[in-house]
Amino acid sequence: MPRFKHRIVQALSERKAQGLYRQRTRLDRRQQMIECHGESLVNFSSNDYLGLAQAPELIKAWQQGLSLYGTGSGASPLVTGFHSAHHELEVQLADWLGYDRALLFSSGFSANQALLFTLLEKDDVLIQDKLNHASLMEAGLLSPATMRRFPHNDTTALYRSLLRCHHQHPEAASMVVTEGVFSMDGDLSPLAEMKSLCARYNSWLVVDDAHGCGVLGEQGRGSCDQAGIKADILVVTFGKAFGLQGAAVLCSEETADYLVQFARHFIYSTAMPPAQAYALSKACNLIQQGGWRREKLQELSELLAERVEPEVELVATTTPIKPLIIGNSDKAVSASLALKERGIWVSAIRPPTVPANSARLRITLTAAHSRSDIEKLAIGINEVIHD
Repeated sequence: MPRFKHRIVQALSERKAQGLYRQRTRLDRRQQMIECHGESLVNFSSNDYLGLAQAPELIKAWQQGLSLYGTGSGASPLVTGFHSAHHELEVQLADWLGYDRALLFSSGFSANQALLFTLLEKDDVLIQDKLNHASLMEAGLLSPATMRRFPHNDTTALYRSLLRCHHQHPEAASMVVTEGVFSMDGDLSPLAEMKSLCARYNSWLVVDDAHGCGVLGEQGRGSCDQAGIKADILVVTFGKAFGLQGAAVLCSEETADYLVQFARHFIYSTAMPPAQAYALSKACNLIQQGGWRREKLQELSELLAERVEPEVELVATTTPIKPLIIGNSDKAVSASLALKERGIWVSAIRPPTVPANSARLRITLTAAHSRSDIEKLAIGINEVIHD
């Protein structure tokens, strides 16, 4: 057998034996219902926290954008791909989130990688939360900088890392990277304390707020706004609360110019369609004006906590992400399948996405859910966990 084929077959066999084999499921979607093999299920695995992905206003805005700009951008931003809709969205985001500039990317993965690959050099020190997203971890490992990781949300350990860096590498540039909301646990980063430590040791704080922007803070400005701090660099993504796709890096004028000159993910990628940027401007308006959506999320969170029985170990969070830790991967998959039989879609999340022995049901609420949806979910969870 050829070596590549042997390697592939062996790896797939091992993954199946470990109970970690992943498969795509073809779905059709309408509001918070999804169609799977002819069955209708209530979707509790979406990151569409504000319910904007199916909002009529947003659909109409994208249609208007298509009429104005056509389908694709046609080139990278530095050739002919930067259109008026992109510029207007960047200005809108920068003004709303309080930064000099915003730069658009086609995904959060590319935005994070562009940021770390471009800014970090050989003698720099990168300090990351151990539970940061794979895009951040991979970029850190492949960058020329020295990467250190600290236990999740442990500011004492972060302090020790910064102190060590200060003493051992007094001339080194250091960067601390964290997420505003951690996607698998739904918990918040201690941003105020982290910002204070970074300021003390002249380190930059970078916050990936993919799961916080739109949901937390005044007018949905996100985790940093809620914590009362301003990160040196902020990354927001559009595939969650914005209901669309893409990302933006918020930063100073000089940093933006530096990224335009040197960030390969920005320079050599086709720009997002201008019609999409046009729709994102509408999404940005809906987020700012949609306080009722955030209020409804809070109401539904409280209802779920009330209806789930006390012995069910549903993790209490202040975000729409509600993990139910099961531990064993096979049991998590079985629980997910049992909920599907009850008309509820909740994905089982297994290693390596989460640490070993922490497989879980990742339950997410959205403003498009109804109270009856939450009642159905709670009944299903209570029954499945007791089985």
